[in-house]
Amino acid sequence: MRMQSGAAKRLFLQGATALPGAGTRLGEARLLAEDEVTGLEACVLDTFDTQVRQAGRCLIGAGGEIVLFGPEPAEQTAPLPGFVGDMAPGPVTDQLAGIVDPLRRLLEQVPARADGVTLRMVDELDKTVARCRLWQITPRQDGEPDAKPGPAITIAEFLPLRGYDDEMAALEALITSLGRPLADAGAAQAALLGPRADYRNKPVIPMTTDAAAFDVATAFLSTNLAVARQNEPGVIDDLDSEFLHDYRVALRRVRSVLSLFKGVYSPAQTDALKARFGALMARTGRLRDLDVYMLERDRYAALVPAPFRPGIHKLFDALASDRKGAHDALRRQFRSAAYDRDMTDLAALLAAPKRLDRGPAAGEPARDYARALIWKRYRKVCRIAATIDDATPDEQVHELRIQGKKLRYLIEFFTPLFDAQETAKVMKSLKKLQNTLGAFNDYSVQQAEMVEMLARLDPRRTPDVVDCAASVGALVTLLHQKQLEARGRVVARFAEFDAPETRDRVRALFKPGKTDT
Repeated sequence: MRMQSGAAKRLFLQGATALPGAGTRLGEARLLAEDEVTGLEACVLDTFDTQVRQAGRCLIGAGGEIVLFGPEPAEQTAPLPGFVGDMAPGPVTDQLAGIVDPLRRLLEQVPARADGVTLRMVDELDKTVARCRLWQITPRQDGEPDAKPGPAITIAEFLPLRGYDDEMAALEALITSLGRPLADAGAAQAALLGPRADYRNKPVIPMTTDAAAFDVATAFLSTNLAVARQNEPGVIDDLDSEFLHDYRVALRRVRSVLSLFKGVYSPAQTDALKARFGALMARTGRLRDLDVYMLERDRYAALVPAPFRPGIHKLFDALASDRKGAHDALRRQFRSAAYDRDMTDLAALLAAPKRLDRGPAAGEPARDYARALIWKRYRKVCRIAATIDDATPDEQVHELRIQGKKLRYLIEFFTPLFDAQETAKVMKSLKKLQNTLGAFNDYSVQQAEMVEMLARLDPRRTPDVVDCAASVGALVTLLHQKQLEARGRVVARFAEFDAPETRDRVRALFKPGKTDT
């Protein structure tokens, strides 16, 4: 699927029914068709969360080549990609490395067919005066050749010839008339992906200022449950670790709403929902823990001196076997009739709000309710942070992290109700504090996990336990040092978050009783 040179002008069209053929006339000029390709098997490539689309690119695999359309078009001959880090070197790989998360696998999202032709405009003397290359990408539903295709995307690449601007303009006008012009390559990717382009791992729930708190909360629960379900096939097929991560994030957001939205549901209803969603989360915990460990393998090995690295690798070899068993167990769970029945029942319950027991705050207007929750949590964060110094117990630092995370969740949930730019500034400052607190917590947890993992090793399956123990000891020492360094940055980060301009901004946005102008 060859492109024109990098200097070519490109146009993306949706819905063109047919490409112009040889003999088409434009005034005294006519078109000749060359290098025709028909029925080339192709596919639209993207991550599950469409990172290629979000970067304003369109990625097509066809005929043993990968073609990336965007600000700097590129192509390379290669097998269809999986993880970008495993791709052969080349211009497409180089660009994808800057836009695709290394933890995300590029998937064959939409099967398609590609038809191409080079059109050459010649004058009455048969002299070439304009040229373009057209590729028409037609999606096929579910990979079935006989299925009704979706709307085609036409990619036109114009190569102007000096001195023939009018002729090129006429050719561009003809091609543009074939369909609806799209803004850029990202819009073409979105059109090809269809409903797949709508996936959001953290969906923003539309809401109005006077919507009832109950309606907003129920929409959160229902939408995030649907996000979790969308990730189930990727978890089952073990495509990449982010499917389980997104599944858990969606359920964590559900549980956060149930915990933070006080009084929206009755206590009994809240407890019942928290128990059901908590049970779902618990089933995924072991596999997620092992995923996190395995993702840290190379970093952990790099932290310790070279003599200790073999022991780290032996430890992780044993963990890899544990991970396979944990994934097999979760896959069976996700495929079970009991699991499907439970998830279906939850979706049906949330789709019928009359079946949910309301609490005393159910009817409160959303913005008034949000302000009360956010302001109360913000003041709690400030009270805890103000007491932290070098002698503060670690538990208090952990509590600050937890309360900061709850504050972040609340602001994220209710972002549509407040000024977007001002809210983003508050979130930016809060995230810096949260990142430091998160690093402190991670180093603390990782130390305990390393020791716990070592204790679980069976000497009969892992005869090199002594080597593993020495390596873990070295690693824990280094993690402890990094934890102390992160703790030392907590006070400075809070001082940045507690700056006068941030305090004023939070007060203007979220203090109860404020009126909006």
